[in-house]
Amino acid sequence: MKRWLPSPLLTAALVAMWLLLTESVALGSILMGAILATVTVWGFKALDPPGGRLKRPRAAFALAALVFADIARSNLAVVKIILNPRKTERVSGFLHIPLDMRAPYGLATLACIITGTPGTIWVEYNSANNTILLHILDLVDESTWIDTIKGRYEKRLMEIFE
Repeated sequence: MKRWLPSPLLTAALVAMWLLLTESVALGSILMGAILATVTVWGFKALDPPGGRLKRPRAAFALAALVFADIARSNLAVVKIILNPRKTERVSGFLHIPLDMRAPYGLATLACIITGTPGTIWVEYNSANNTILLHILDLVDESTWIDTIKGRYEKRLMEIFE
């Protein structure tokens, strides 16, 4: 069974998503969703992704709450910058941040967190020296940004994935 359906839970989730998106539970929709989900799972398994598990799910939920709060706070800060462009001089720039984390899923999650937060963009990851390059809209103090990324996100992600 594993050969024909390598990940039944993922396949079922994809079929359910297909049915929600098509807003139809007809036999044709179910069949098409099952075919697309099976082909997608086969393609995903052919990529041979690295194995990974959440080591501390509670820490993941705490991190998610922290990220949502940071995104809300960052949205307000970006709105203030946009609505009052002449109030103070803003300095945007690039910043290299050294990382200790090497877990691929942890790095991917960190990329999503940083890019999903308004005012910051993950530009590059250098695997040779394990650093990331960020573009920051309001780069006031580089050490504060480094402490924020390393202490607030990387430490928690290492706790979850490593």
